Amino acid sequence: MVIRTVLFDLDGTITDSGPGIMNGVRYALKKAGMREASEEELRSFIGPPLKEQFRDFCGITDEEAAEMVRLYREYYTEKGIFENAVYDGVISMLSQLKAAGLQILLATSKPEKFAKIIAEHFDFARYFDFIGGANMDGTRTDKQEVIEYVLSSCGVKNRDEVMMVGDRCYDIEGAGKAGVHSLGVLYGYGSREEMEKAGAELIAESPQEAAGMILTPGL
Repeated sequence: MVIRTVLFDLDGTITDSGPGIMNGVRYALKKAGMREASEEELRSFIGPPLKEQFRDFCGITDEEAAEMVRLYREYYTEKGIFENAVYDGVISMLSQLKAAGLQILLATSKPEKFAKIIAEHFDFARYFDFIGGANMDGTRTDKQEVIEYVLSSCGVKNRDEVMMVGDRCYDIEGAGKAGVHSLGVLYGYGSREEMEKAGAELIAESPQEAAGMILTPGL
């Protein structure tokens, strides 16, 4: 196996975005008069599409969940988006992959508009050949859809040379459905058990280990 194109998830893989997301969810729940969520429940909002997560957590309709997302964005757009930090070792990993000549793409269920703002603000946009994400209207949030969109936008044909890197089951399952290789990382918000259950081909504990696995996946 030779990997020439790498797709990275954003939240929990490139950046530790948990604080901003969880604070945004707290804000939306409080403003809507919903019950408070525990720390563990708030963490469940990191990774999956927000509308579906609000719908399932609150037991509400899709329309009501869309309103919850709107409330969430009142906070996130102004404050939460910057309550974020690049994981230690990630810039070194991206630099190493870039130097090796790999095509580096971002594939996130976060709205593409927000992903680009974050990438520019935290100075890692320069490592990516393309930044792809969801639409602001709540469409294209499924990880397989995002992967398909990014690959199509970049003209990538040979999927046996593509690897998706992420920290949650949604990334790994999306990779499987799209027919690309997968690598789960454990420094984000997913556990080894979650990665294994989702079918991750490779699992790395650190960005440094992930870089080595991407460059020499057969070892």
